[in-house]
Amino acid sequence: MSTPELVMTARNATLPDLVEVLRMQHAAKLDVVAPARDLRATGGSLLVRDAGEPALSLDGVTRRDAIWRPAALADAGIADKLGIPVAYLRRLRAEKMDLYDANVNAWLDHDPGRRFLVRGLTDGDGGGLLRALLSDSFRIVDNLDVLMSVLQGIREAGAAVEVTSADLSESRMFVKVRSTEIAAQAPLLLGNYTSPFSGARGVDNPLVFAGFVITNSETGHGRFTITPQLTVEICSNGMTLNKHALSAVHLGGRLPAGVIAWQADTQAAALDVVIKQARDAVASFLDRDFVARRLAEIERDAGVEVTNPAATLEHVGTTLRFPTDVQDTILSHFIRGGDTTSGGVLHAVTSAAQTLPDADAAYDLERHGLEAMSLAAVHADRLARAAA
Repeated sequence: MSTPELVMTARNATLPDLVEVLRMQHAAKLDVVAPARDLRATGGSLLVRDAGEPALSLDGVTRRDAIWRPAALADAGIADKLGIPVAYLRRLRAEKMDLYDANVNAWLDHDPGRRFLVRGLTDGDGGGLLRALLSDSFRIVDNLDVLMSVLQGIREAGAAVEVTSADLSESRMFVKVRSTEIAAQAPLLLGNYTSPFSGARGVDNPLVFAGFVITNSETGHGRFTITPQLTVEICSNGMTLNKHALSAVHLGGRLPAGVIAWQADTQAAALDVVIKQARDAVASFLDRDFVARRLAEIERDAGVEVTNPAATLEHVGTTLRFPTDVQDTILSHFIRGGDTTSGGVLHAVTSAAQTLPDADAAYDLERHGLEAMSLAAVHADRLARAAA
């Protein structure tokens, strides 16, 4: 398998498709804990001494050096770990590769005994892709193991669920799970809303399903989390309940030096935590009382009339640092949704998120939906008081 053939991302994939991609990546993974003295930037790639595939010679079996070219996000990790401004490092890659190597090597030489976890995908011939440069205390919990363990936890809990979407970026995995058996009516939230995708009206079907979102990062871009999410049936808008999330950070004891070969019992112990959290998520989040309480909280902020959508949405977008083009999409969805309340802002943000091609951007926008609604309610109320 050559590295260029590896599929690094997947957007709106099915569960079987995601599993296939993760298995392909899993087979190509090579993780090494190495001191800075064993790392070298060369031609914009990272050489890792004695990290390549085993080779048979007259001296016996030895490991060759690996030379991995950084993936798109890997330069950010190198910059962070070595204290180099990332914008400067990226400019050097684009314009002055010799200076890129010189800067990286100078800072590696500054503390030659400092150890790193180097995560790569190998092509089986000494080359491959550098995914991340991380702390040697980073606890590896890989996407495939997380997904299989969560599914096992769901099965053990006896929950009837479906995976509604699956996404994979270079930085994170996102899997959405919902239960159509745990549902509630939300007429106050959906009574004035029309789906911008299908034209279906909330007044005809104000149904909301219980569920949760699973996220994980293999490259240091976030912890493993299971976050409850309520999903609107007519449009699949997801209301993410961030403050109720279950999570586990990727930090533990220092990893041993050299190529990492996990023992089965070590992996089983780490993944048992994931299985238990999945069971906890099913018990806590797929619960009618939990859904009813969360909907009541949402509806308290959802009914504020937005009399100046442009001003209110600009305030929301600026406060939450949404890109300008995303703000324009949200305004368009707000108008098409027909709900001129702060709840309509929630719908507009979460429906706009579904249109973004980048999985990270989509998830980050969607998870701000309830915060956007609260900001809109406060701003709209302030404008109304000023006009009175």
